[in-house]
Amino acid sequence: MLAAAPILQFGTGRFLQAHVDLFVSQALPRGQALGGIAVVQSTDSAQSSTRLAALAAAQGYPVHIRGLRNGRTVDEVLRVSSVQSAWHARREWPRLLDAVASQVQVIVSNTADRGYELDPADSADALTATAGPPRSFPARLVVLLWHRWRLLPAAPMTILPCELVGRNGDTLREIVAGVAGRWGAPHDFMAYLRDHCVWVNSLVDRIVSAPLHPAGAIAEPYALWAIERHPRMVLPCSHPDIVLTDALAGFERLKLWLLNLAHSFLAERWLVDGRPPDETVLDAMRDDSLRAQLEDLWHEEVLPVFDALGEGAAALAYLADLRERLLNPFLAHRLADIAQNHTRKMHRRFSPVIEAAARAGLSIRQPRLRLALTNIGGDAA
Repeated sequence: MLAAAPILQFGTGRFLQAHVDLFVSQALPRGQALGGIAVVQSTDSAQSSTRLAALAAAQGYPVHIRGLRNGRTVDEVLRVSSVQSAWHARREWPRLLDAVASQVQVIVSNTADRGYELDPADSADALTATAGPPRSFPARLVVLLWHRWRLLPAAPMTILPCELVGRNGDTLREIVAGVAGRWGAPHDFMAYLRDHCVWVNSLVDRIVSAPLHPAGAIAEPYALWAIERHPRMVLPCSHPDIVLTDALAGFERLKLWLLNLAHSFLAERWLVDGRPPDETVLDAMRDDSLRAQLEDLWHEEVLPVFDALGEGAAALAYLADLRERLLNPFLAHRLADIAQNHTRKMHRRFSPVIEAAARAGLSIRQPRLRLALTNIGGDAA
């Protein structure tokens, strides 16, 4: 099914299904969404193809919200109907180029931990209309925006990455501009990429614990999409869980240093201690000894850093909600899943806390954070 959609989404995984796609679906009946979503699949797996077809089906797909909020049980199934089109990048690349050149106003992405990596096989040959798609996501953006610039150079274009990368909009812009520069793109196009397109930094926060087949997901009630203000950005929708902010770094620290750090600490104990293969976050939180270790980590090694930054009150408030989220009795959030790409995640989540403590001149030892980094061969100095 191909239909006009002003929002283009790279990523078909369960997180976007239960976050951005759900937000837009809830906003559409209120007249508070830009329009529908076109989803792009990059892989050739049979499972992904089945999911892609289900995403674009007329009846939509379910998102099961289960958990606790303010001590009350939430257990409801929502139907998402915002996905209007589903494209396979390799098989339908020319149609995708046409759509971006004429219809798309917002590009959203969640391409996982390695999504910004480049492929040496990608080259400037991809800029020709008859070429197939590049392999890497940043190179594909170069080609799509190239065709948009040639047809509608003055039309607005907002790129809203959702990857858990610091300053993700700025980071992706520099990677994309770097690719275009190496391909010998003209000065006017480079100016279009850097100055006309709006690259927005944002942070997403929602635990989406499991997929549903063939499409859909199980997610917690809590959701946040913190978006850094930009005067020219076009948003896909308005939603109560979208927060526009001039202080995105504070939101990033709360999620990275409390939620993500806790997940990686529990995954580290799961790996090092040889804990049960199917252990979940809830199982770990119900283990008194392990729970005590996590609480000590928060209070002795992390919260003092927030205090030094003048963000102690915000951290305590976030932590109060976070305990309820981690004790969600309905979500089977497996530590084996969290432990994927463990080394990369540990560096991203632990090292900044140690570095911030050093910059603030704190005398705290942070033994748990340092030991974990030592275990993976990281620099805990």
